[in-house]
Amino acid sequence: MSVKRLRARISSARVVCTATLPGYELRFHKHGDDESAKCDAAAAGAAAEVIGVLYDIHTADKVILDKIEGVGAGYQQKTVAVMTGIGMPMEAMTYVATRINPDLKPFVWYKEHVLRGAREHGLPATYIDFINAVEAMADPRPERHRQEVAIYGAPRW
Repeated sequence: MSVKRLRARISSARVVCTATLPGYELRFHKHGDDESAKCDAAAAGAAAEVIGVLYDIHTADKVILDKIEGVGAGYQQKTVAVMTGIGMPMEAMTYVATRINPDLKPFVWYKEHVLRGAREHGLPATYIDFINAVEAMADPRPERHRQEVAIYGAPRW
């Protein structure tokens, strides 16, 4: 959700609005190539919802993002119906995990990207609290941690 995180990967990313994806819930259970958990919009009951951010990106950047995110190797692209923050229905594309391991935890830096994006876009405090409560683990490669959080400037910890 973090603008800095997405723009560090693809420069054309432009925020459209916040949105809710009904019938899904945010889970940190996608099996990442680095043996940590990544986010997933997992199908759930009718009362569930994922709250996130819609971005507009150029077609050429979409190809790059698909490769980075692992389309065909951990994620699949899915078109979903979302409700914008102002109550307007829209169609959007998301990535849904195909490689799941509920025993994995996200790295601290990965969870930080998600939290920063949630705060940056003013998501509800209860949703931010939910994300913050997710147990995270230290990255065994400290240099990767430093590199990931460097996009935000001075470290918070």
